[in-house]
Amino acid sequence: EHAIVSATDVKGNITYVNDNFVAISGYSREELLGRSHRLVKSDEHSPAFYRELWQTITAGRPWHGELKNLGRDGKAYWVRATIVPFLDARKKPFKYVSIRTDVTAMKALEAHLIVAKEGAEAAARAKSAFLANMSHEIRTPMNAIIGLSHLCLRTRLTARQKDYIRKVHGSATSLLRILNDILDVSKIEAGRLDMEATDFTLEEVLGNLTTMTAIKAHEKHLGFLVKTARDIPPSLVGDPLRLGQILINLTDNAIKFTETGEVVVTTELLEKTQESVWLQFTVRDTGIGMTPEQMAGLFQAFSQADTSVTRKYGGTGLGLTISRRLIEMMGGTIRVESVPAAGSRFIFDVRLGISRRVEEKVHLPAVDLRGMKALVVDDNESAGNVTADYLRSFTFEVETALDGREAVRAVQEADRAGSPFGLVIMDYMMPELDGIAAATKIRNELELSRIPVVIMATAYGDERVVKRAAQEARVDGFLVKPVNRSLLFEAIMDAFDQAMPGAGQGIVSNNDQPDVVSRLAGARVLLVEDNEINQQVARELLEHAGIIVLLAENGQQALDLVARERPDAVLMDVHMPVMDGLTATRLLREDHQFDTIPILAMTANTMSGDRERCLQAGMQDHIAKPIDPDTLFATLVRWIKPAAGADMESTAAARPATMASGQPVPAIAGIDVHAALHRLGGNVASYLKILSRFRLSQGGAVTSVRAALAAGDRPTAERVAHTLKGVAATIGAETLRKVAGELEVAIRVMSDPNQLDDALAETAHLLETLCADIENGLVAFTPPREEIDARPGVTASTQANPEADTGSASTSDEASASVVDFDLPPVVTAASAEELRLLRRVADQLAIFDADVDNTLSALYRIAAYPGLADRMEKVEALVARYEFEEALRTLQQCIHDLGKEQAVLALEDTAQQSHPLGQFTLIIPKIGNEDG
Repeated sequence: EHAIVSATDVKGNITYVNDNFVAISGYSREELLGRSHRLVKSDEHSPAFYRELWQTITAGRPWHGELKNLGRDGKAYWVRATIVPFLDARKKPFKYVSIRTDVTAMKALEAHLIVAKEGAEAAARAKSAFLANMSHEIRTPMNAIIGLSHLCLRTRLTARQKDYIRKVHGSATSLLRILNDILDVSKIEAGRLDMEATDFTLEEVLGNLTTMTAIKAHEKHLGFLVKTARDIPPSLVGDPLRLGQILINLTDNAIKFTETGEVVVTTELLEKTQESVWLQFTVRDTGIGMTPEQMAGLFQAFSQADTSVTRKYGGTGLGLTISRRLIEMMGGTIRVESVPAAGSRFIFDVRLGISRRVEEKVHLPAVDLRGMKALVVDDNESAGNVTADYLRSFTFEVETALDGREAVRAVQEADRAGSPFGLVIMDYMMPELDGIAAATKIRNELELSRIPVVIMATAYGDERVVKRAAQEARVDGFLVKPVNRSLLFEAIMDAFDQAMPGAGQGIVSNNDQPDVVSRLAGARVLLVEDNEINQQVARELLEHAGIIVLLAENGQQALDLVARERPDAVLMDVHMPVMDGLTATRLLREDHQFDTIPILAMTANTMSGDRERCLQAGMQDHIAKPIDPDTLFATLVRWIKPAAGADMESTAAARPATMASGQPVPAIAGIDVHAALHRLGGNVASYLKILSRFRLSQGGAVTSVRAALAAGDRPTAERVAHTLKGVAATIGAETLRKVAGELEVAIRVMSDPNQLDDALAETAHLLETLCADIENGLVAFTPPREEIDARPGVTASTQANPEADTGSASTSDEASASVVDFDLPPVVTAASAEELRLLRRVADQLAIFDADVDNTLSALYRIAAYPGLADRMEKVEALVARYEFEEALRTLQQCIHDLGKEQAVLALEDTAQQSHPLGQFTLIIPKIGNEDG
């Protein structure tokens, strides 16, 4: 009925048309008959298209396809055609019949869809580019948060500070993992959420759950408990992020819909084999509950218990849908049990592997503490029972009390009976007699034969509570509820001043163990990074593993350093000024002498394809920022093979180093020193170095901005202002940071010349004043020697070769021969020979103003054997700390002269180098025939 039919002879002349052909073409039947079918031909198809059509039908085969034709009015229409040849007795065509269907509307729709698809693809590309850019921007501050908090956990902290920093680190790490998944756009939009299979501990997941949700429970004055069965293996294999996501979703919901009572998260072992475990999690609350009808649609997207719930409690209703999907991907199921006004229980199970990783945390106290009698005081019976179970697992003999008066009575009776309590875990918030008042009575009023160690547990984290407990009750430690098994054990060990595995190490991981460190110690790594904070984070992490670090700020510097230093590996940032990391890598790979040096990308770009671009450029691996220390060291161990005969002195020196808490620091106007030190984990030595470098590197920043603007180079001017803003924030110069930020914006906008001039003038004034104050503050400050721990190991800058044993390459032959070929008197031991080598290296570094001379001085101080050498090095170190290199060199020269009079004949010979006013110095050790010299 709807077919368009025509017939032609073998020449293509029309012999028949039906009414539909006449209607669609607009020609009359008379106008069509006898005319060539080319009458309706359009210019849409190529000659090859028509040749293929005619070759098919003239060969006696039907042809199928789509054609664009033109009507009498010039309007185009599309048809789907089948042309059938009719054959005579000789199998030759004698006519052709064409049957067509009008597909014009469908083709228009296809064209529209193509345009829409192209628009969608363009939008997707724009979105991917935006996400990639935002990823880079977010990862830069995240790198500082994660990296510096990791380093801070290695310093000496109070228990409260350690708790805060652990939570900062854990939250930032979780945020980063979620960010990674959000940024993987293609997988998310395709619905392909892959589950990881990594080693993790359930304690880590539950600890993060507590960090993320406990404060919400505390704000509503709800009890919040986490109970974990003791028979669950400590190390598991699975996806900790997804498991945590499920628990956080369910726990957040439980807290949100509960006004009074408690929320309890319980973990039980259902089944265990050699390879896997089947765990059941229950999240129970005493909230509003649900009816059977409400529960029926609970796991559907955008569903809440009723329409009023969203208005009252907020939320999208997606959390349970996502949780169910994740649970099913883990081989489990989820169900809910609930009664209106009586609370709910969400119960789900998952299957996880058992890790082969050796568990590092051993919750077993020293022999003299085992079997100790302990009292748990908590008005919440469930919370008290959880803490009591943990203590029993530590081998303690445990009793419980439900309030402060009962606790005081129990302690007094136990003391009178001759079996006193050695430990009391005291809750703070209790009716009638709170924990502080009870602890005060126990310590001051009972006249006990043995006063127990008291640890205060509080869910509120109020600084005033802590201060009051410390002053009034003189408690021995603090815990933040809900109580975690490991933190409870650590608090007890701290209170009893007991050493424990990994104490003081903050976050302990396999990669911090000696076998890994020994494989990396002595390796020489070139770190190519233009951001000062990222440099510091990566550098200090590497130095903790005994790695010698060389620094470059762009790809061009990296090329020069690789050619000169031949490092064991290169950590290469991608986005840098002058020359980016990909270009530098390609150029290095063009020179086959560097084929064996692994180049590892270390970049905030982690979108799909970023890793592939790095590999295509010639890099071997990809490390994402923010830097995860475990990932960093695991990757380095995979690729680094330290050169034989690595400088063991430098290796030994390259060890974790922090400054003792309470060490005095210079007071400098315009700088919040304590805030800056907090960001650096209390490391005063690092802070002093950053202050000195700020004065040297940023003092001319405004001049550089003005020069760039005069040359029409606005991007460079903006970048210099941006750098000044960031470094000012690092050293704690908040006013300068704010003003430099305003200057950066003024340069970017360039809308008001007066505003830009004002910003330049104000920034210049503040910067000049601050640099002068820094110089004066450093000059007046000398860090006391007894409060300085070992500093980080020798770090080579772009100015000095850490392995050089001689001074300038232009040293005279005589001097060189003296250094290489000498006889030492019997009093000069191998240790003192090392001192002489380090002395000469100090002289070389001072002569070229190398700031890393302080590391060599630290190494020299630790092995000092010559009488008086250590004391004299203190003076040199004090001068170096103030960047007075010339005076430090003179002091060193006098020191060696004096030592020569006392012990051996040593001299510094001027090699008449003109590159520096003081010349280049080489330590000469003359041949000596006897001890008297």
